[in-house]
Parts: sequence; structure tokens; C-alpha cells
Amino acid sequence: MKKVSLLILSIIFMLIISACSGSDDGDKQITIGSKTFTEQYLFAKISTLLLEEEGFDIEETTDLGSTALRQALNNQQVDLTWDYVGTALVTYLDEEPITDPQKAFDALNEIDQSENDIVWTNLNEVDNTYTLMMREDHANELGISTISDLADYINNNPDELSIATNAEFYNRPDGLPGVEEHYGFEFSDGNVNEMETGLTYNALRDEEVDVAVGFATDGRIDAFGFINLEDDQTFFPSYNAAAAMTTETYEKYPEIEEIFAPLDDLLTSETMRAMNYEVDIEERSVDEVAREFLVENDLIEE
Repeated sequence: MKKVSLLILSIIFMLIISACSGSDDGDKQITIGSKTFTEQYLFAKISTLLLEEEGFDIEETTDLGSTALRQALNNQQVDLTWDYVGTALVTYLDEEPITDPQKAFDALNEIDQSENDIVWTNLNEVDNTYTLMMREDHANELGISTISDLADYINNNPDELSIATNAEFYNRPDGLPGVEEHYGFEFSDGNVNEMETGLTYNALRDEEVDVAVGFATDGRIDAFGFINLEDDQTFFPSYNAAAAMTTETYEKYPEIEEIFAPLDDLLTSETMRAMNYEVDIEERSVDEVAREFLVENDLIEE
């Protein structure tokens, strides 16, 4: 009887130990933040689905502006996000822009880790640089294909062309003020129309403005018959995407970098533009498009 009792006690003890060790998955909690446009929602959802597959419990915090998202990361209200190396260097850290993606990423990581306890990982080929767009037929009519052409036209025809921009680009040093200074032109105040990011595309399509600010990976560029004016004097820095997380998160869950590793090669500007198109033009849900991308690449099960 004593042997049986000891055996039972041993089994109970092992079950308790096993249950305790298996509870780690329940403690793997991550808050993922994103900004206010489709590509950011896709990044967040792709991350959520990948991490949930590995036993993480995910909370998504969406619709944050760049500054608000950065503050949330600094304050550890958000554990992880996807952001753009150019935005981080120029806007968050007040550093000089760097056009080479890897050099920009390396410089950013060195500064942000040492000064702000933020680690950057998984640099990919999604280059969501700002772009100035025009309707292709209108641009051809005016002989404009580059930002230099636009600057020359505005300088020779002041007050003729109008632009749609969001408030952030209108005020950022790597936005409209910087473009105008770098290329030597200026839209008159009455011809600058501030609106939500997504509305700039519609305003240009509907001929309410002549130029609009957008993102180079947006699916509406092709769908609406726009062209991106060539940044022929290379003003815009690298805006390649990468994961940013608190040092605490990185050290607690070092496996995240490996979980995201397949995205380093799979995510390109073309791939992201296609997914953005599916959401913005075909009106499919972010969850559906993100899940389809991961299933097709054998990263999660259907």
C-alpha cells in the first residue's frame, strides 16, 4: 500500500510540475501597435497571426499617429510595432536622413537601443516612402514626371496647382517643408488642402486637387491611374519597414525575431502593394488578406 501511495503521490507531483511548466504560453502576452492606414493594419495582423500560432496572447492597439505610437512604445504601453527606419531616424531621433536601407537600419538600432531601450529587427524590402502623385494623364499634359519638373512648373505658374496632404506630412521636416526647401519651390497656402491620409487619393482621383501625398506601396496608385513623381534629387530617406520592440520584450521573447524571419524576404514593396490593393480596392478584410498571405507561404495553417 505504501508503494502504491508513493507512486500516486509521485504521479500527482509530476502532473503539478507539468501543469506549471505548461503555463508559460499563457503568460506570453504582447501588445502590438499600429498606425492609421491599411499597410500598418496588415503588419499588425500578420504579426498577430504569426505569434498566436506560437502560443502568444495578442492585444492589438490600432489607429495611432506616428508620434502617439512612438510614445506608446517608449512608455511600454505597446510592446511591439512595425515602423519605418526613415521615420524613426528623422522624426523620432532628429538624425540626418540616410538613403541606404541597411545603413539606416544599423544606425537606428545603435542609437535607439542605447538611448531609448528600443530594439529594431527584421528589416525587409517594404519601402513605404512618401510619394507625390499626379493623375498620369494630367502629368503627361503638363510634362511633369519628376519632382524637379513639378518645382519648375510651380515656379513658372504660381498658384495654379493644388496639393492634398495629411497634417503629418504638412508639418514634418522630411515632409512637405523639406521637399519644398530641397527642390526650391512652394505651394501657396491657399492651395494646400489638409485631410486624412486615405482621402488624399480620392481627392486626386476626383480632380479636386492636382497633386497628392501618398505612400509608394499603396495599391490605389495603380488602380486610380496615378504616377509617382520621381524623387530625382533623392530627398526622401529610406522608409524600409522593420519591427521595433522594447528591450524588455526582445529579451523576454527572443524567439520573436526568428518567428518573423521568413518575412524578411517575403515582404517586398510589390507584395505589400498587392495586399493593400486587396483591402483598399477589392474591399476585403485585413484579417482575410493577412491570413491568406501567411497560408500561401506556409507560415500558418489554413
